[in-house]
Amino acid sequence: MELKALPQAFAVCKLNDMTGVNLNSAFCFFARTDEELSLVCEEGCVPPNTAACETGWRAFRIQGVLDFSLIGILSKISTILAENGVGIFAVSTYNTDYIFTKAGQFDIALKLLRRAGYSVV
Repeated sequence: MELKALPQAFAVCKLNDMTGVNLNSAFCFFARTDEELSLVCEEGCVPPNTAACETGWRAFRIQGVLDFSLIGILSKISTILAENGVGIFAVSTYNTDYIFTKAGQFDIALKLLRRAGYSVV
């Protein structure tokens, strides 16, 4: 399975409202629930109305379109990383999954995944 390391730095934000959110940026993951508004975006796109924000995240994505019948892809990756003390934050889209780690653990995560047989580009 091929993974693509993304060069951007990301932020995970809790929002007060949608004011200032750039929905046209290259990466904008937005979630609304009955309890909160959350946004994952590039660090340079953090809106001014955040209630809380954690910067310093890096990401890689699983390349290609994943069929919904595939089972355990994210579980296998998260297990490899968890067993080696690397925490993750995952976002799934219709096509694929994005896995975020803190920037200080990103290179270690990629090394561990390569060692486990994943191709990282």
